[in-house]
Amino acid sequence: MTPEEIRLQQDRERVAYWKRWGPYLSDRQWGTVREDYSRDGAAWDYFPHDHARSRVYRWGEDGIAGISDSRQRLCFAIALWNGNDSILKERLFGLTGPEGNHGEDVKEYYFYLDNTPTHSYMKCLYKYPQQAFPYTQLVEENRRRSKFEPEFELLDTGIFADNRYFDVFVEYAKAASEDILIQIAIANRSSQVSTLHLLPTLWFRNIWAWNSEMEQPFIKVVGSDTNFSLVEAEHPTLGTRWLYCEGGTELLFTDNETNHERLYGFSNSSPYVKDGINDYVVNGQTAAVNPDGIGTKFAAHYTLTINPGETKTVLLRLSDVQTLKDPFGAEFDTILQTRIAEADEFYQHISPFSMSEDERNIQRQAFAGLLWSKQYYNYVVHDWLKGDPQQPPPPSERKLGRNHEWISLFSEDILSMPDKWEYPWFAAWDLAFHLIPLAVIDPDFAKLQLDRLTREWYMQPNGQLPAYEWAFSDVNPPVQAWAALRVYEIEQKFYGKGDRSFLERVFHKLLLNFTWWVNRKDVEGKNVFQGGFLGLDNIGVFDRSKELPTGGHLNQADGTSWMGMYCLNMLAIALELAKNDPTYEDIASKFFEHFLYIADAIDGIGNADISLWNEEDGFYYDALHLPDGRQFPLKVRSMVGLIPLYAVTVLELETLQRFPGFKRRMQWFIRNRPDLKDNVACMETPGVGARRLLAIAYRSKLQRILQRMLDENEFFSPFGIRAVSKYHQEHPYTLHEGDYDYCVRYEPAESTTGLFGGNSNWRGPIWFPVNYLIVEALWRFHHYFGDSFKVECPTGSGQEMTLREVAIALSNRLVAIFQQDNAGRRPVYGGLEVFQSDPHWHNYILFHEYFHGDNGAGIGASHQTGWTGLVAAMIMQNAEHRAQDSEANRQ
Repeated sequence: MTPEEIRLQQDRERVAYWKRWGPYLSDRQWGTVREDYSRDGAAWDYFPHDHARSRVYRWGEDGIAGISDSRQRLCFAIALWNGNDSILKERLFGLTGPEGNHGEDVKEYYFYLDNTPTHSYMKCLYKYPQQAFPYTQLVEENRRRSKFEPEFELLDTGIFADNRYFDVFVEYAKAASEDILIQIAIANRSSQVSTLHLLPTLWFRNIWAWNSEMEQPFIKVVGSDTNFSLVEAEHPTLGTRWLYCEGGTELLFTDNETNHERLYGFSNSSPYVKDGINDYVVNGQTAAVNPDGIGTKFAAHYTLTINPGETKTVLLRLSDVQTLKDPFGAEFDTILQTRIAEADEFYQHISPFSMSEDERNIQRQAFAGLLWSKQYYNYVVHDWLKGDPQQPPPPSERKLGRNHEWISLFSEDILSMPDKWEYPWFAAWDLAFHLIPLAVIDPDFAKLQLDRLTREWYMQPNGQLPAYEWAFSDVNPPVQAWAALRVYEIEQKFYGKGDRSFLERVFHKLLLNFTWWVNRKDVEGKNVFQGGFLGLDNIGVFDRSKELPTGGHLNQADGTSWMGMYCLNMLAIALELAKNDPTYEDIASKFFEHFLYIADAIDGIGNADISLWNEEDGFYYDALHLPDGRQFPLKVRSMVGLIPLYAVTVLELETLQRFPGFKRRMQWFIRNRPDLKDNVACMETPGVGARRLLAIAYRSKLQRILQRMLDENEFFSPFGIRAVSKYHQEHPYTLHEGDYDYCVRYEPAESTTGLFGGNSNWRGPIWFPVNYLIVEALWRFHHYFGDSFKVECPTGSGQEMTLREVAIALSNRLVAIFQQDNAGRRPVYGGLEVFQSDPHWHNYILFHEYFHGDNGAGIGASHQTGWTGLVAAMIMQNAEHRAQDSEANRQ
């Protein structure tokens, strides 16, 4: 094993707690639902950015390039001041949902460059302007712009002109699980001498304000000389840690307490409050910090004058050892360089196949972003609703407000976030996609995520899974069974063992969730499902998460297909578990039967009133059922009609021979219900290797769907599959009902509709998670059909491809979003010239939420490495396929 794998094993066996410290700080705690105690649920307004420096958080902490322990008692992050800003740069700034012309949006440039699963080595970069940060300009200009105009970004302000900024690199290297080396390197990119105030900050999360029984921790100075200063941080449950600060520098102490005087106009109980260090450094208020050298928040104040092109470095060390004689001696650099080399060795071991330097850089940063996006997430809905004993009670409206029905939810875990600024809360279906690349590098953490989500302190007693913090009761696609099976398979492939206990544990909880879906989201009991918006936000004519403005209900092709996929995933898990326990054969048969009914219903053959398959168009559509009895398809060519491809699985001959009970029941259906089996797949006709196929879209439907999907004038972009067909650019779909027209038009970039706040768009851009599932489906179909089944790709090109070749071609197009093209430009950065040509920007990758449907430019949340991190797995798979093809050619 590599040294990093040894550390993972030590952590797993509780020999050493390598994961106790990690990048668990949020990038944004203000403006979250957790911190919202308002009457009307206006989270963005209740706790704005302007309050964040002065007001204590209740449920978590945020910071720049920060770390904390796994229960977020003690936190460390950097703060900066360029001498011109009106406040310290202690946290990342961005627009709230109402402020942005396309919803919430972080307005900073920062990059997660490296990280290992135990966080033994971490590196990130923050670009800090040397002029006053344009807070007001960013807010006012974006408020002025309409949804039809582009967002006004930090680069657009001109603040980075003439390279007037600092590159601030922050690195962490663990000498031991409780001994963390910190190196902060600041490079002056401008042509002028510039001064930077660097304030590495250590503080305790304020828990005592909400719990009168808790003993208050403290941080105090132990000693200081010209070599280093030492401060002690003592906590009643964490114990004692010491922070070593290089050189003889100014030490500033205050308390992590709310500044009531600034915010509310009444006096503070102590002169030392959360923004005391800010007021001392920025405003020169010497009385704002404690001269006695004690508090619950501390910063070492370094004033650095840096020449043009020069880099200055500051070292610190957070340790459980008080008696380090030479904390910054030669050993410090040796450990740092060793951890860097070990990180290289680990990732080379994980991805041994040949790939370009550019591919490896993209993959490495994708993995880093996933690991940096781990966050301490604390939300106890019962306590949040009723309030805390030492605080004013929340308004009575909260009892029937947001998330009130989730009183059993009790979260205090390290979870994988979609994006720690835009979405600093878990999202149930996002999380499933995070686990694919995470399972490659840390299967234990991947399994823990699914374990937590399906535990009784997350899952409702009725089996519903929480969607995301903004509305736990929203309905996301049921992809957890798929994720559990894939995590199990990935661990088997990469580490030679499958965790059957994990698979069985999650399977039993998902049985409850599956039952919830069947009982709650099949309105007519006909195996055609509704669900809601199902993660695809504004893809439809209506907001599908709300009551339809027309009345009636919507039978959803995607909702029904997701449930078909759910059945097949549960079937596959049951058959895997049946290898050790034959009673699971019965459960497998149950899901086999249920899948047949769903596949039958989606085509309107069983009890369903209308087929969601349109024979004329060769595509699947949602169907609208109106109160007056009318029903008709909503002919929007969108991802909704491609999701039926996901419902596919291949049964090996060995499986059928191994489980005679399951085979016998399957044959009973073949003999006695030909109406069901003929509609989904020919289970009697063996494929390659005598395999059998279960799929909603069998041969003829598959061919017709792929004909549209692979048409570059419809779905097939140079950078992946669009969420809505480009056909609707010139031919928008319009539904006239009552006094209103409801329209869907192809929009390849930002959305011009206000549905879901306008901060995402499923009407044309390319989204990684749904593309990844298409790639997987193509591989499964190829596994059954083999090389004999070919399609024209792209449609109209005259070029025939096997489904294997189509899957690889689609993967290559998706990876190409981030790769340098022949001109050395990255599509992800579009027309941002500084990213395309400046060597200090060009190789730093942003993993956006979604991508322009025509040119691949990144759009939406800029750090959603969560599911866009799937590119790390795609790069690995592509390299493996190249190696296989090369070997085949040699033979």
